[in-house]
Amino acid sequence: MNNILIISLLVLGILGGVLAVILYFVAQKFKVEENPLIDEVAECLPGANCGGCGFAGCRALAEACVKSAAEKGNIDGLACPGTNMQTVADILHLTIAAAEPKIAVVRCNGSCANSPAKVHYEGADICAFANTLYAGEGGCSKGCLGLGDCTKKCPFNALHINKETGLPEVDEKKCVGCGACAKACPRGIIEIRPRGKNDRRVYVCCSNTDKGALVIKNCNVGCIGCQKCVKTCPFEAIEMRGNLAYIDPAKCKSCRKCEEVCPRGTIHAVNFPPRKPKAEEPVNQEVTNENKANA
Repeated sequence: MNNILIISLLVLGILGGVLAVILYFVAQKFKVEENPLIDEVAECLPGANCGGCGFAGCRALAEACVKSAAEKGNIDGLACPGTNMQTVADILHLTIAAAEPKIAVVRCNGSCANSPAKVHYEGADICAFANTLYAGEGGCSKGCLGLGDCTKKCPFNALHINKETGLPEVDEKKCVGCGACAKACPRGIIEIRPRGKNDRRVYVCCSNTDKGALVIKNCNVGCIGCQKCVKTCPFEAIEMRGNLAYIDPAKCKSCRKCEEVCPRGTIHAVNFPPRKPKAEEPVNQEVTNENKANA
């Protein structure tokens, strides 16, 4: 009995040793040498794996950068919204043009005050779920549901729901424009736009394409498609998308003329200094004297 046990152990030991040797040679034959630059590039990325770069994660982007640098001599088209890509370029001994920084913009101002609740929602605190059930407590089918899917997806903690307004607010110091919040919003009210010069932006704070009468019924500040802004813009930066005005950030010169003529206060100008009060028009003295004489 003991001899059988010893022989079994010897056979298993020899078999294990042979298989180990085979596996070693197979591993050496098919091993893949990884460029050490990949680790260096990955270390300078934020590690949030937000997907804003278009890849599955930060390491996948690092691999793509190193591969592109080796094969093409550049990293054109590759960018991480949370990292200065010049840092990556320095590691790879490349020079790149500075990318325009982006930021998330919540294109809805249907707060609790502007779009008073008509119904009360009781269900799962998930926007994607609530969106399949009803238009919203204020009745706007395109407005923010306020349940925070966007805040939960933000990897940089740059988005929070304001309890007073019921709307998400973007922390400009933390937001990198990765787009995770925009992808999470089932109604598409969050847009990734250029930060603008001196962080100044002009945009239509509404995403509702319904006709004006229906918009007025559900919201005090929604776009009614009057087109006054379109006619006023001297740079042709505003277009109508259905019944909704949209400002093209590439064409907008931030003159703010559209903001002045909007009857609903739907167009928002962010981070601009306060407007100077308009000077009173001079009184025509001749007309005044003539009126007095006639009196």
